Amino acid sequence: MEKIKIATTPEMTEKVYSKLEKNISIYRKTVNRSLTLAEKILAGHLEEGFLARKLDDKTNYVFLRPDRVALQDVTGQTVMLQFMQAGLKSVALPTTVHCDHLIQARTEGKSDTKLAIYENNEVYKFLESAASKYGAGFWKPGAGIIHQVILENYAFPGGLMIGTDSHTPNAGGLGMLAIGVGGIDAAETMAGIPWELLYPKRIGIHLKGELSGWTSPKDVILYVAGKLTVSGGTNSIIEYFGPGTKSISCTGKATITNMGAEIGATCSIFPYDERMELYLKSTGREKIAELANKYREYLIADPEIEQSPEKYFDKVIEINLSKLEPHVVGPHTPDLARPISKLAADVKNNNYLDEISVALIGSCTNSSYEDMSRAASLAKQAQSKGTKAKIPLLVTPGSEQIRATIERDGQIDSLKLIGATVLANACGPCIGQWHRPEIKRGQQNTIVTSYNRNFPGRNDGKQETMNFIASPELVIALALDGSLSFNPLYDSLTAADGTKFKLEPPESAPDVPKNGFVNTEDVYISPAKNTDDIDVLIDPNSERLQKLEPFNAWNGQDFDDAHVLIKVKGKCTTDHISPAGPWLRLRGHLEKLSDNLLLGAVNAFNGEVGKAKNALTSNVESCAQIAREYKKQNISWVIVGDSNYGEGSSREHAAMTPRFLGCSAVLAKSFARIHETNLKKQGILALTFENPDDYDRLQQGDKVSLIGLNALAPNKPVKCIICHENNETEEISLTHSYNDLQLEWFRSGSALNMLRNN
Repeated sequence: MEKIKIATTPEMTEKVYSKLEKNISIYRKTVNRSLTLAEKILAGHLEEGFLARKLDDKTNYVFLRPDRVALQDVTGQTVMLQFMQAGLKSVALPTTVHCDHLIQARTEGKSDTKLAIYENNEVYKFLESAASKYGAGFWKPGAGIIHQVILENYAFPGGLMIGTDSHTPNAGGLGMLAIGVGGIDAAETMAGIPWELLYPKRIGIHLKGELSGWTSPKDVILYVAGKLTVSGGTNSIIEYFGPGTKSISCTGKATITNMGAEIGATCSIFPYDERMELYLKSTGREKIAELANKYREYLIADPEIEQSPEKYFDKVIEINLSKLEPHVVGPHTPDLARPISKLAADVKNNNYLDEISVALIGSCTNSSYEDMSRAASLAKQAQSKGTKAKIPLLVTPGSEQIRATIERDGQIDSLKLIGATVLANACGPCIGQWHRPEIKRGQQNTIVTSYNRNFPGRNDGKQETMNFIASPELVIALALDGSLSFNPLYDSLTAADGTKFKLEPPESAPDVPKNGFVNTEDVYISPAKNTDDIDVLIDPNSERLQKLEPFNAWNGQDFDDAHVLIKVKGKCTTDHISPAGPWLRLRGHLEKLSDNLLLGAVNAFNGEVGKAKNALTSNVESCAQIAREYKKQNISWVIVGDSNYGEGSSREHAAMTPRFLGCSAVLAKSFARIHETNLKKQGILALTFENPDDYDRLQQGDKVSLIGLNALAPNKPVKCIICHENNETEEISLTHSYNDLQLEWFRSGSALNMLRNN
């Protein structure tokens, strides 16, 4: 059993609800209007001084008090290393560490997990010892993916959680505001410091009708991604409301909120209802369900919101679930959406590879009991006709609880009988932890997944792999035919006896298992009672772990003649800036990890990926190699970015590695929310072109000077002088979103320096 400090107990929950009740009453008087659900939960967690302020102008930074923090094993290494520098004896609020990212998919679940424990032993021992030392709960390798474990054990309606993974909003399916953050945000919050957030805008998704047939919760978010694009939700909370919400299970809601990260949303949320109550009770949280029922009015939006949503949201999208068609998104971006009926034409018109190489279902996004049951119902149909998957089919359970339960109830057997291989309860191929020796470098191939993210190189490290995302049931259907252009709603398959047959829509599946979930053992370790006896295990000669040294404070001087290292062209996610895959094993060793700097970024100057021209030698080299040389020569340098620079994952390493190698500033058309914050917290100036067209003025060989930094202030533009190789100069204006506190992060050299010095 967990210690009370870590668990979401009824006592803790009632305390949260009492504060919600009190704060909502105060804030309602301040704004003098009805409140959305997101506003209620934010108000319930605001520092007291903000309750008397109207926050609707969307330019306010607020301080919040989260209820808990969640760390995964890759980003969690850096968080713990940063937290250790604070010199505290224990975390200030419930915190858990989850070992899910470092298990590579090679053959099958048991052997892959066993090998990962061997390969990553020193990292796991470090995390386990640090968690035990500082009062955090530790979930072992194989216990499950962080977001599924959180949903099963910790999430609760009306709560506020931050997590060091961009898909933390998964818990919004259980009515919780759950937000992905950079590691320093987590470390500060664990130290008891209020968490700062730009008060988000509100986007409302009005759901009507009911899902049926082939259409699933996945199709809701795929449709929304197509409407809003990868940046349309930036600095916004996506709030779902309307009668259609009740036709979606709790885990189905989690699928939708999970993928809100793909449209840049701060988080997404659903109102509390009977489906959430059922899930809470089925996962051993009956008393929390009783409390949620008692405080229900604070866990749903005011009635006026649904009646006149346009008055309360910055944007409203209406979806009739009864008419929604199954969707498929991709390749290479999660907002390239179309209904299944138009996919075949897209395949032909865009010369996509029709032959699918591998189909994959599961992950934190779609591995619920309901998902697996619907997928298994299609497998049974195929089995009855003597048909198997035409291609490799990989299944990733979201947690040991899910895996054990679907093994007991037969879904795993049904999937195995059509050729499925069950992988470990881990992220695996979803995040690049996938060993694919059969695919050669440069070989184009198509995969279909029920995952959440599909940027080039994301799944297997190969830029040429094209990932199309759909619901698990649609992926199963495509696997049975083997071609991307197959439409199971109308097309037929061939049975073993040569006859043709059409798949029936997947059977309606229960939200939760009739016989309850299987109780799992030996997957969790509570922190030590006597922490003085615990030593945090870091080998000083480790190749994978390295104690962090503070970054230097700003020297008070302007950045003069800073070299433009690279001008990034087009989409540049955190996967491009700091790739995962084989680099995951180095996330605890900043010096070694920095060799992956901008490895996937396209250079607008030369069209090359991950390479630039070294101004000192005129040689074309890797960005990391050039940056190290500039750092050695004490030469300041900057990155120039395109639109929505740094979208995708929450990994703060995409800010830490350029900072470590001497980056002074990033100049971009616009930033993704989490990455902009991470740059600020690590002491890199994050600046945007006042005129986006000024991006085009930057040329290869340019130097830039950022003038008047001593007078840097909120809302005050920064003067930038561009000096071209022919010594001609141009002046442009750069803007920023720094407030007074964030400017102190810059002056101190990082937010962690401020924390340490205070």
